[in-house]
Amino acid sequence: MARLLRSPEPAPAAEMQRVLSIDPALRKTGYAIVESNGREMRAITWGVIQNKPALLPSGCLVAIREALNDVIREHSPTVCAIESTIFVQSFKTAIVLGSARGAALIAAAEHGLPIYEYAPREIKQAAVGRGGAQKDQVAFMMRSVLRLRETPPPDAADALAVAVTHFQNAASMKAMDREARRV
Repeated sequence: MARLLRSPEPAPAAEMQRVLSIDPALRKTGYAIVESNGREMRAITWGVIQNKPALLPSGCLVAIREALNDVIREHSPTVCAIESTIFVQSFKTAIVLGSARGAALIAAAEHGLPIYEYAPREIKQAAVGRGGAQKDQVAFMMRSVLRLRETPPPDAADALAVAVTHFQNAASMKAMDREARRV
């Protein structure tokens, strides 16, 4: 009796995920769009939303939201990852950073993106291998890891590192653990 040999079913293609990653700040918000198929990461775009010192804080918040809306419309991310609020000595600084983060969160939420947050030390650990890394070390590693032609500015490099952290965590976390990070 002859056996029918069939070629194995092709493995399902890994789902491409495109993340909008954000390093929020009032005057210099870093952002990046990075995509991954589960094996490789590729930086699509990155930059810094720079608000002039003369612009009132309320105007900065609007500018952050509008700029991120433009990035979202142009690059169609499937998820958002953002740096969580850091511990600061000054309540005023915490409020300003929280406001900038809020403007970024609103932009992502308005587009229905699932949002995940990562602590600053965790991001530096994922990017450089130690949680106390300096900004220039993060920028150097992002250039290397993502095979960039140029070293990104520090705030954009931090946003790229947020994306790398998200993809590293997505590959190793169970769904329930990951949901605990959702904002």
